[in-house]
Amino acid sequence: MVTRSLIACQTEPAPASWQQMLGSALTDVTELLAALGLDPADIPDLDPESNSFRLLVPRSFVALMQPGNPHDPLLRQVLPLRIEQAQVSGYINDPVNDAAAVYAPGLLRKYAGRVLLMTTTACALHCRYCFRRHLQPAALGISTRHHDNAIAQIAEDSSLTEVILSGGDPLLLDDAQLTTLLAQFNNIGHLRRVRIHTRMPTLIPTRITPQLCTLLAQSRLTPIIVIHVNHAQELGHDQATALQQLRAAGITLLNQSVLLRGVNDDSATLAQLSERLFDCGVLPYYLHQLDPVAGAAHFQISDIAALELLNQLRAQLPGYLVPRLVREIPGAAAKYPL
Repeated sequence: MVTRSLIACQTEPAPASWQQMLGSALTDVTELLAALGLDPADIPDLDPESNSFRLLVPRSFVALMQPGNPHDPLLRQVLPLRIEQAQVSGYINDPVNDAAAVYAPGLLRKYAGRVLLMTTTACALHCRYCFRRHLQPAALGISTRHHDNAIAQIAEDSSLTEVILSGGDPLLLDDAQLTTLLAQFNNIGHLRRVRIHTRMPTLIPTRITPQLCTLLAQSRLTPIIVIHVNHAQELGHDQATALQQLRAAGITLLNQSVLLRGVNDDSATLAQLSERLFDCGVLPYYLHQLDPVAGAAHFQISDIAALELLNQLRAQLPGYLVPRLVREIPGAAAKYPL
């Protein structure tokens, strides 16, 4: 006799794939606010039709937001506001001068020994402070055909020891595409490390599968994943599980945050973030001063305030939990420590 519980198991729908979850991401401001029990009138500066840089937020990220709170630190990172349209002196479309760093189509070189491969221009989340929010793929030579030329350039330059996969988000490539890229890197003898900059483990945790962990762990190159988390609230149970899977596979995990007004601009919030990251197997790495990208000036924190926050963190945390406060300066040989 078949039991009722077995019947229920047989008819239960399969969990959504990460691709399905990406496809169901919210793109409508009104729908996002409704999901949080918020009225547009609660946010007077709301820009409900931000066509130049549209809203994009996975439902799994929305699930981490606080219903009814128009000042939620996760909501603030993604909600378009009219203040973004203000023209502020010094805030430009390419604040880190990526266009000047093009080494080959889709390949950037800013620092010794490393190159950055733009794997895709797509992201799973549109951060309102993104320094590439005005990115024009043609300006960097990005196309569906640029990978082979970029890899040929990497193979010719024996001074390179590390390749960084960025974008967009490189984990929006599927496992087959990543397998091809890693196989090509494995054949370049002077490479030692592959670094992946991604928000997928925390935005859509189901992207982190045993197959992906095995793929990365079996590479000849030492794998490093740098995630981007700005607030401890972003690290729920599913996110922690995904990160711990990667850590168990022997993958080094680092985090870089951006210092953002109204999101993480107090020492208690930053200390809680560092503690939570470490609980998840991630080491705090960089705390970036905001790149002055057009549309994001309202997130800016002064250097004086940032340094005071850093001093407060040093007084609260062991040294290994204090991220390095840095700014990217176009043309500089390294990130500039503050």
